[in-house]
Amino acid sequence: MKKIFLNKLIKKNFNANQFLKLQKFLSSQGIILKKKNSFNFGFEKFKTLYLTGLSSFLIILIAFIIPLFSEFEPKIAKNLKINESSKKFKKVLEGGEIENKSKIDEGLDLSNILEDVFKFEEIPQDTVRLSATTIEQLFKDTNYSLNEVRKSKKVKPIRLSLLPNEIKQIESSKKRKNLFIQIILPLILEENSLILIDRKRLFSILNKNKNSKKEINWLNKKFKQYGVLNKDIPTLKVRMDIIPVSLAIAQAAKETGWGTSRFALEGNALFGQWTWSGDGIKPAGAESDTKHKVMKFKVLKASVRAYQRNLNTHSSYKNFRQLRAQLRDDSEKLDSLILADQLDNYAETGKEYTKILKQIINQNSLQDFDDVKLMPLSVKYKNLI
Repeated sequence: MKKIFLNKLIKKNFNANQFLKLQKFLSSQGIILKKKNSFNFGFEKFKTLYLTGLSSFLIILIAFIIPLFSEFEPKIAKNLKINESSKKFKKVLEGGEIENKSKIDEGLDLSNILEDVFKFEEIPQDTVRLSATTIEQLFKDTNYSLNEVRKSKKVKPIRLSLLPNEIKQIESSKKRKNLFIQIILPLILEENSLILIDRKRLFSILNKNKNSKKEINWLNKKFKQYGVLNKDIPTLKVRMDIIPVSLAIAQAAKETGWGTSRFALEGNALFGQWTWSGDGIKPAGAESDTKHKVMKFKVLKASVRAYQRNLNTHSSYKNFRQLRAQLRDDSEKLDSLILADQLDNYAETGKEYTKILKQIINQNSLQDFDDVKLMPLSVKYKNLI
């Protein structure tokens, strides 16, 4: 049925009885005749007036609130800048840039990144190089053996500054490898422990609603130390992390021939890092126009720290850091055999280099040391065991 509304002409020319007859007739034809509700027009006018008044009220209210809010905005923004990092973390894992104003991995200032490494150069030159025989006896007297470490998962905090010259004269490859691992294992574990302490402090700061001046200064120091140019928290979280022990041992073994190379014995260089401006050792047989040298260090500990800082900051190892962060995010262990695949940029041989690293890890059961802990010398490290 069609519905039509009664207009003024019909209302004017028909009385009530006539209208009823007309309505009955039209109904028989499938047409319903209705009176138009005059209230609709009045409601529309009321609705328009209501909305106009409400809009005016909101405009006045906003104009009043904005000046008050602006007084608190700087204080709020200060904390948001530090604590909003979870929103960006996934983007960092996927390799995206957080801010377009600067490229995170370019223009790194090595004087900031390696500042604590350079401080080792200030150590007085009174380090004594122990012989291989003396070191072996020291380990025996302190019951420090790799078999014991594999059982107890604890390492004695014996820190040596130099490799013994006689290590290259040890005929037994197994004995030479074991001595090399025993020397560098505590050094790697100590540097990892320092990173874990920093990482714990970082997350503690991020979980606070308000940070102290001391905490802000500490953050600024770490931004410089890890080469985070735009002070981006998610990037710092990705970079401030450990290197699996087995991977570090494998790289040191590969780069030094298990501690027998000239770079290791003369320059305490365990990881073959290059330098174009710093103090270093020129590779034997290098071309006359070769500008790079292998970095040398005063003590072995400095070499380990520089290596870890290198993997945690240089753009060549961005994929390594992203995969490590993804493993963390998925609550997976930091598997050295998986992470090694991302270090093809470490050597000119590329994928062949990563293949050798994995062979060294497997053939020497180095992953046995990934979950060992360094026995503490102070309360500072106690919670890490």
